[in-house]
Amino acid sequence: MNERGPYAKGIAKREEILEQALEVIGREGFAGASIKEVAEAVNLSQAGLLHYFDSKEDLFTAVLRKRDQIDGGVGVTGAADLPELRERFQALARHNTGVPGLVELFSRMAVEAADQGHPANTFFRDRGPDMRAGFAAALRGSQDRGTAPRGIDPDSFSRLLEAVSDGLQLQWLQDPTVDMVGLLGEFFDLVTAPEAADG
Repeated sequence: MNERGPYAKGIAKREEILEQALEVIGREGFAGASIKEVAEAVNLSQAGLLHYFDSKEDLFTAVLRKRDQIDGGVGVTGAADLPELRERFQALARHNTGVPGLVELFSRMAVEAADQGHPANTFFRDRGPDMRAGFAAALRGSQDRGTAPRGIDPDSFSRLLEAVSDGLQLQWLQDPTVDMVGLLGEFFDLVTAPEAADG
């Protein structure tokens, strides 16, 4: 049974909607992005757009998934050691300064997704463990090479790095002079400092 026709067109339209939503949110921000504006960008009515997504929250959750896909799994997974993880994190932070609307979307949705009934709940619940496992593996890689103190617990490190990154994004949204890239570098300096082994 060949389902390529309407099914393939539906997949392509959904992708087009997500790409346009990324642009609209990046430009207008979370509060300024409306279903109407996204729908107009893809030549659909609001009802037509909601044929592909159940709600604005469902659309925004799909946008976050698409953003992670485009950024290469949040851009920071798969690092072999701390220097590579640091480089990836700082590159992602630098990239994020150019898309404040998407940073705002991520931060707002992360809070709203604490509600188990929210469409983004599963996204954030599934995303965290895989991401933190990658952070922990990078620290272990540096510990095995002797370039990071063995006294730092990889699982604790991964939680702290996630908290620092998310917290810096919130501070930057409130005050764009916050240097996310530089402060992330300072965090990695603290972790790799010889004194960290004595703590």
